[in-house]
Amino acid sequence: MKKFFYLTLIANLLISISGLAQQLQMPQASPSARLTQKVGLTDVVVDYSRPSTKGRKIFGELVPYGEVWRTGANGATIISFSTEVMIGGKKVPAGAYALYSIPGKSSWTMILSKNTKLWGAIGYNPQEDLIRFEATPSKTSRMYDSFEISFNNLTDSNADLSLKWEQTRVDFTIQTEVDPIVMADIKKQVIDTQSTNPALLYQAASYYFNSNKDLNQAYAWIQQSTDNDPKYWTMHLRAKIELALGKKTEALASATKSKTMAQEAKNMDYVGLNDRLIKSIK
Repeated sequence: MKKFFYLTLIANLLISISGLAQQLQMPQASPSARLTQKVGLTDVVVDYSRPSTKGRKIFGELVPYGEVWRTGANGATIISFSTEVMIGGKKVPAGAYALYSIPGKSSWTMILSKNTKLWGAIGYNPQEDLIRFEATPSKTSRMYDSFEISFNNLTDSNADLSLKWEQTRVDFTIQTEVDPIVMADIKKQVIDTQSTNPALLYQAASYYFNSNKDLNQAYAWIQQSTDNDPKYWTMHLRAKIELALGKKTEALASATKSKTMAQEAKNMDYVGLNDRLIKSIK
């Protein structure tokens, strides 16, 4: 009897475990999403869930005004940065943070919390906030049935993070440091080592030209690069720098050479770029 009892108990346990393991595959009500974006030299990643309106009134009802919202669904929305950034005029160290918000009719309070382990806003503690800042909501021209996060207005160092749901949109800017990092790299790899690498010299000259820095230094670098290893794209940059320095004769010669090299390489994009540059010189 005792042996039979134990065998029955084990069989029942196995049936229970088997039942737990068997689950139906069904679509999530609020599917998860991951958004990645390179902003300047910083990797920004957003992990969030996307609830839908399903005919409901969202802000002011389903998501009450004046209360902390998980800014999505399910677990807290997590945003991470590979380097230090600036948001709302405040420094945010590299790392991962929970993105909460307090929606309002005319203003939202955005929150980055150091606690990334909560389920939604359950257990949220303002003492764990890293920063708070204000953002202004606006009305969208179309309906967003599913909650959406996206990046907009990308520049070399900034990007806007945009939250859209129903017909409400909220944006805030993520600012990254680029110039000090690039300049330190140029100093280390080009200036201090007196590099003769044509590719590095081209990159340094290009950054100086595009950042409106010392054009004479940019010219010295691009001359050295193109004298040692001319390419149609490096010759095109040389022509642009020469034109910016008022050296029209030299710029015309460099642009013409760049066009010829681009034609030989069958790169019609650079042929067109040089045609427009030559036209502007003449």
